[in-house]
Amino acid sequence: MRAALALVALGEARLGVTYETDAKSEPKVSIVATFPTNSHPPIRYPMAAIKGQTTETSVALLTFLKSPTAAQIFARHGFSVLEP
Repeated sequence: MRAALALVALGEARLGVTYETDAKSEPKVSIVATFPTNSHPPIRYPMAAIKGQTTETSVALLTFLKSPTAAQIFARHGFSVLEP
């Protein structure tokens, strides 16, 4: 996905397929079309603590990622936030 975005941004390709959030982060490209949301399974980024590998830092990160502040940041960058 990032390679397609880079090629379009460099002018090496007229069109490319990438994630909407990636396209929005690249000022040299514009979105000309999107796939209907019902044309593919939802794109999700799961997270979990791994038993026996939990650290204070990993717990702090997971706690932050579930916070209203993180939800606002995700939304501002075009991500939908699911209820935990």
